[in-house]
Amino acid sequence: NVCDVKEFNTVTPEQKDFLALLASGNPFMLDGAMGTSLYSRGYFINRAFDEANCTVPQKVHAVHAEHIAAGADVIEIGVPFTDPAADGPSVQASGLRGLKQGVSLKKTLAAVAEFRKSDNETPIVLMGYFNPIYIMGCETFAKAAAEAGVDGVITVDLPPEEDTELAIPAKKVNMGMIHLATPTTNEKRLNIILRNGSGFLYYVTIAGITGSAKPDLTPVKNALDKFRAVSDIPMAVGFGIKTPKDVARFAEFSDAVVVGSAIVDI
Repeated sequence: NVCDVKEFNTVTPEQKDFLALLASGNPFMLDGAMGTSLYSRGYFINRAFDEANCTVPQKVHAVHAEHIAAGADVIEIGVPFTDPAADGPSVQASGLRGLKQGVSLKKTLAAVAEFRKSDNETPIVLMGYFNPIYIMGCETFAKAAAEAGVDGVITVDLPPEEDTELAIPAKKVNMGMIHLATPTTNEKRLNIILRNGSGFLYYVTIAGITGSAKPDLTPVKNALDKFRAVSDIPMAVGFGIKTPKDVARFAEFSDAVVVGSAIVDI
């Protein structure tokens, strides 16, 4: 299991096989343990990462280098939090292991900076929750994240009506502000979400948590078609997408596909 702290020195053979299989199909994003990415079709995102490993930045670098070699185009790093409202059991367990190892937002940024010593091209996106950023201070965070080499950020629990506090500092340092949309998002709500959103829109395919129910194809396609009528922002889909076959199906109409818990569970 990629999230076993004692074993987390390299990408497992099973993960390499899974990454290669995914990469051999349509372009998409691959998302893994906690922390989504940037841009659109043609990027492959890997978040197969245990937050606990942030205590050793050199290990983060080594593992992510293997992910890139296996076919990942973008690395997504999770910032663990005590109350991960959107995450299922696998990702929650990963976050708890990280917290027990003393992982913090500052240590996560240090891990990014270590990675950037040898790789200035692969986009990196942080995913997490607003409280650690708020405690650090939005201006301070945005500056520190940009200096470390972060390209984008997702704050799952920051509603778009209240995102200006982070969106303005993020824009100043050219850092993507990536928002979520869900099956309950209507056009009026979408316009609010996109007001400060950039990079891409992350569409949550189910009304649930990560790694739970399997989404139906048609409702997701219909939602993206509706959203594209009002916005040209790239649209990624994620939550409940578990297999290369799932990825191929959703990649037919989305700009990116996000695979998360399936990587953690290998």
